[in-house]
Amino acid sequence: MSQPILFGIDRLISDPALRQPLHGRRIALLAHPASVTADLTHSLDALAALPDLELSAAFGPQHGLRGDKQDNMVESPDFLDPQLGIPVFSLYGEVRRPTDAMMETFDVLLVDLQDLGCRIYTFITTLRYILEAAARHGKSVWVLDRPNPAGRPVEGLTLRDGWESFVGAGPMPMRHGLTMGELGQWFIATLELDVDYRVITMQGWQPDSAPGYGWPPECSWINPSPNAPNLSMARAYAGTVMLEGATLSEGRGTTRPLELFGAPDIDARAVIAEMRAFAPHWLAGCKLRECWFEPTFHKHAGKQCNGVQIHCEGPYYDHTAFKPWRIQALAFKAIRRLYPDYALWRDFAYEYEHDRLAIDLINGSPLLRDWVDNPASTPDDLDEISHHDEQAWLTSRSTFLLY
Repeated sequence: MSQPILFGIDRLISDPALRQPLHGRRIALLAHPASVTADLTHSLDALAALPDLELSAAFGPQHGLRGDKQDNMVESPDFLDPQLGIPVFSLYGEVRRPTDAMMETFDVLLVDLQDLGCRIYTFITTLRYILEAAARHGKSVWVLDRPNPAGRPVEGLTLRDGWESFVGAGPMPMRHGLTMGELGQWFIATLELDVDYRVITMQGWQPDSAPGYGWPPECSWINPSPNAPNLSMARAYAGTVMLEGATLSEGRGTTRPLELFGAPDIDARAVIAEMRAFAPHWLAGCKLRECWFEPTFHKHAGKQCNGVQIHCEGPYYDHTAFKPWRIQALAFKAIRRLYPDYALWRDFAYEYEHDRLAIDLINGSPLLRDWVDNPASTPDDLDEISHHDEQAWLTSRSTFLLY
């Protein structure tokens, strides 16, 4: 019988010996709405209840410490926690990197963030910025580890040099297959940081085990960001996040965001047929279904969209075969083949970048867009460059695996 799963926060709270090095030091917490204990207490409240810890500050990433922003790219302010009386600093407000004054409020920063296993998810960029600041200021960083709900598979192009951004923390593929604790080790090695770093590992996490394959089915799902409502979204996200760089709706303003895509002016049935004709082998491990939806906000708000939902659950899901990044790339390619002049790429500012197309920023280079827009390109062309990146990452990341 497998042992019960314990996340890092639960191990820290239940084991006084793990907390012993924190005695007499000022503690800060970087957390968000999904930062909860096994009994669903927010981690800030759970840590504040421990008599042997001195909480001096807290930090919130994009969308806030306890969750306050529904849409992307909406900033959160600093505030004073009304219960605890400690400052709560926003790392998605006036600054993205912690200031010197913020760093002076603590000795050890505990990082308890639920990730989705995708390079573009900004919590991992915030982790990088925190580690860099901690190295400069001589502060300690402890990651209280949590599962990567997308599991260990790796997919996508590696971010190219010079394409770093708030949605591109470093040279990794779109789907990296690491936990936050493992990513911290990778950042420290890659950036050659001298920082006091520790991971409070999980107990009993089995990323290759059915049916969750990364997400333990006995654990409650809490949205780590407002449009991350379930495990299906987490699985599809390494592909569907590219829709943020397109004019198609990614389902924001519906109850299944980032599991579907569509627009008022496409024929979804024809798109699915073209996808199956062009690269059927990329569609393994899931089921595509034509659907209709009307976003209540965001792209195509109030308009009926014909779309495609990616079903990656139940009998249709094969964890090792499922390739969400290729599926979304294929959808773009099918639309480009069916509608050569379709205005597919979003051309307005994205994550504070005004000079580069969002689709290129998301992919860490123009390579994906070039493949979609080239009438002569084949599935093998994209496979060739991405397979090289994926294999290189599988080799390099192996040093950092903790589970």
